Amino acid sequence: MAKRHKIVAGLREAISYAKGGPSQVRVTRINVPDNIDVRAVRERLSMSQAEFALRYGFSLGTLRQWEQGRRYPDGSARVLLTVIAHEHEAVEKALRQESTEKLVAAG
Repeated sequence: MAKRHKIVAGLREAISYAKGGPSQVRVTRINVPDNIDVRAVRERLSMSQAEFALRYGFSLGTLRQWEQGRRYPDGSARVLLTVIAHEHEAVEKALRQESTEKLVAAG
């Protein structure tokens, strides 16, 4: 099947799915928690507020607001915090790799 035929077939499949019709589309839904105890995540990693904010790219003021319950993390921040809570090494590795790549590109 030519590429354009695959594209057209894919578009038809997407339209059918959007209209609630039969389709072979596979959908995976991920549950992002509504609430996350930011302080507990940070304390489990034995970090100060300043260390946690610097390491993961949050502003210190925002982190303090979250911990004091004055503000709550938005969806993307909740996703990142959930990953940090479960796999902080993976986040740190990805961030280290990103900063190393930037240094190489700049040099």
